[in-house]
Amino acid sequence: WYTNTMLDGSFEKLGNLFLKKGLLITIYEIWGPVFFGTPIAWTIIGTFAAIQVLFLQTLPANIEEGPITPNGNVPLYKANGIQSFVLTVALFCLGSFQWHWFSPTIIYDNFGGILGALNVFSLLFCLFLYLKGRFSPSSTDSGISGNFIFDYYWGTELYPKVLGLDLKRFTNCRFGMMSWPLILISFAAKQNELYGISDSMIVAVALQLIYIAKFFVWETGYLRSLDIMHDRAGYYICWGCLVWVPGIYTSSTLYLVRHPNHLGLPLAIAIMTLGTPCILINYYADRQRQLVRATNGNCTIWGKKPNTTIAHYVTSTGESKTNLQLTSGWWGLSRHFHYIPEILGAFFWTVPALFVNFSPYFYVTFLTCLLMERAFRDDQRCANKYGRDWDTYCEKVPYKIIPYVV
Repeated sequence: WYTNTMLDGSFEKLGNLFLKKGLLITIYEIWGPVFFGTPIAWTIIGTFAAIQVLFLQTLPANIEEGPITPNGNVPLYKANGIQSFVLTVALFCLGSFQWHWFSPTIIYDNFGGILGALNVFSLLFCLFLYLKGRFSPSSTDSGISGNFIFDYYWGTELYPKVLGLDLKRFTNCRFGMMSWPLILISFAAKQNELYGISDSMIVAVALQLIYIAKFFVWETGYLRSLDIMHDRAGYYICWGCLVWVPGIYTSSTLYLVRHPNHLGLPLAIAIMTLGTPCILINYYADRQRQLVRATNGNCTIWGKKPNTTIAHYVTSTGESKTNLQLTSGWWGLSRHFHYIPEILGAFFWTVPALFVNFSPYFYVTFLTCLLMERAFRDDQRCANKYGRDWDTYCEKVPYKIIPYVV
């Protein structure tokens, strides 16, 4: 945030500032004024959170079952993500541009305070989650290791709930991901106020809005992902969604606010043309696997009956279960092929920043490292869970991520 807004997006200038004033003094001068947030920042956060709780709990929705947990529990979800997304974006745009309840630049203008407030809140929230999981868990999918630091970091519950609200799903999907489009719109409005809107900003925001819309169309599929199925609600997940997502996932667009690059129509169209299919391929890959499991393989993938293997496993309660593993379509190319278009999509909405500074590329670099680590972690988890059946699957789909490479 500070590097992009005050130092021209240059990590070199930030490093020079550290050398000149010292690390601790520099951090204090940057974060001291906003460390605990500001009154308007807390108001923005509280209003947004309240609206998202209202939308999640009251909008019409089908009830979807999540995957069975290690202890045999089946989480239930309200599938109203896309309705919430459309209403959230519409309410922000109407409230700012049409009804003038607030400035559309309100998030940009208070972004430091918002990040400070979110950081303080999330640290306390994670402590609450630790205590809740230890003394009043919502299900049997809970427990402690005895190491406070580890339990605070990793979490003590898989699906903590308060008054029926799934806290992990809320922080992941309805706070972190739902705040993303509003932040983008506010950043674009700020650039328009300062310089006029640039084609680089339009391309970057458009691609990200497509990605976020895709996410909420597929939200129930995400609820079957590694993040939700296996990672407990602790600092690792919740601080990340409350602070890291708003602060880092939007950073390339924050950089563009004060760098209104002119791409020209041919380059802008080329980036959109390359970026949009990446986002759609990522969606269709996830949808293929979801469809095969939902229909028990009674469907078509790329016009053919899907090739699958059956993986057997035993829950912690001793119950025998099976999963279908798709070995055709996108999933026949590699075991984690969907990570490739995910990374490429992020690259294409970053590349309008051009290549003057590295800071816009911090997110896509982080994402690449995250997904590579996740691919290896997921493979190890599946090997432990499915045993020989996983070996059979790997024989049919030998590549982990990039076909014919790794």
